[in-house]
Amino acid sequence: MRFFDPYDRIAIIGRKLPHWSQAGTICFITWRTHDSIPKAVLEEWLADRDRWLVSHGILPSMPDWNARLAQLSPALIAEFHNTLSARWQDSLDACHGECVLRRPELAEIVSKSLLHFDGDRYAMLDFVVMPNHVHLLATFSDEEAMLAQCESWKHFMATQINKRLGGSGRFWQQDAFDHLVRHEAQFERLRQYIAENPSKAKLKAGEFVHYSNPHSSPHAPREVNTTTTKSSRGA
Repeated sequence: MRFFDPYDRIAIIGRKLPHWSQAGTICFITWRTHDSIPKAVLEEWLADRDRWLVSHGILPSMPDWNARLAQLSPALIAEFHNTLSARWQDSLDACHGECVLRRPELAEIVSKSLLHFDGDRYAMLDFVVMPNHVHLLATFSDEEAMLAQCESWKHFMATQINKRLGGSGRFWQQDAFDHLVRHEAQFERLRQYIAENPSKAKLKAGEFVHYSNPHSSPHAPREVNTTTTKSSRGA
């Protein structure tokens, strides 16, 4: 487990959002249900992102815009994430959409899946399952593992949740928002953000799942609020 090193190898994959990965580095990852942010809000956010990029000499229409972003100074990269992520998170906390993960039996599918391969494919540090999104802090063994595991999680969860709901089709939005944690102070702020996210969104007990495994003591007892987290198959 380590913090982001700008001089070490970084894998960057570009979709609607750039995805950055570095072996062993703590990642803060958010993904959301497909109906969690209204189209108008998302379009405004993307427009602001594009304006920020242009103001720093990067054309968002270029296929390598995310690679060009990675060449900026660490301070500007942090500004990019900090400026845009706060509004993104506020929109999620407004609880748009059906918010089906408010139901304990559906949130439990997510929490069990997140812990199923903990210590094998990844190290799970913290997470919160909100009514329409998930935040987590975790580390992965190599640059490709993060996106591969996120796709595996989301596919398994969507299949199981759709079975419970009697539906089909898209459950999660394709792209996730991810950020490589740069130092311990930022890590502690993100852990606090995850822990306080339910109260910020004014959720009641039973409407969320919060998990924390103190990073300073990897063998300490794990804490899980509002639901159990026994292993699930196929996560």
